[in-house]
Amino acid sequence: MSASKQYWHDLCTRDGPLAATTGLLKAFWSFVRNSTPERQRRMYGDFDFDWEHRVNTMSGGVGWRERLLGALYSLYQPTEPAVFHEMLDALQNLAKLDYAEFIFVDLGSGKGRTLMMASDYPFQRIIGVELLPALNQVARENIALYKGQSQKCFAIESICADATTFPLPAAPLVLYLFNPFPEELSLRRVLANINACLRQSGNVAYVLYHNPEQEHVLAENPGFAKMAAGHQYSIYRSVN
Repeated sequence: MSASKQYWHDLCTRDGPLAATTGLLKAFWSFVRNSTPERQRRMYGDFDFDWEHRVNTMSGGVGWRERLLGALYSLYQPTEPAVFHEMLDALQNLAKLDYAEFIFVDLGSGKGRTLMMASDYPFQRIIGVELLPALNQVARENIALYKGQSQKCFAIESICADATTFPLPAAPLVLYLFNPFPEELSLRRVLANINACLRQSGNVAYVLYHNPEQEHVLAENPGFAKMAAGHQYSIYRSVN
């Protein structure tokens, strides 16, 4: 099922056709508003990371189709480096993790900025899961170009796949979410998939949830327990 059809199906299942139509119209208005020249200029901010590494991870330059689907699901926005490193360092201090034993997975990885930033840590592997083929292709190009002076992990890949069904690696995991599933139903399916994979593998997972607008969905899930929270994020651990 395509992303747009899945979105419509989810809304109709949850709210009924009338509310689904209203939600679709609101999403379309958000798309039109963000297509104005002024809004597009604002989306080219946060230039430092791309300039330093000669990559393309900013939200400006995303095609109209991807922006429309982003209005339906979650608008693409790259993670700020300072916040990302704060989260990884907080997790390491909390859980005393040896990142060399973990695989980092970004569910909804966009153009791959977090994958490159995660390579500053000695993870076993780094995997991005992105639904939209155009963003995934840019992420792959960025990974091929990326060179970081503090890079410790070189096994990086971006996969075009649906996070609700993606088979997670059978290894200890650090999972990253930048509010990629603002619809409760989508996030619940993603968490159900994570729980199923963890039950099968018997491994532990830590979840870094940036901009946790739907945190109540994670908090209500018995498969996870909250460890800590910062100004812009929350940290959870899987419960076996």
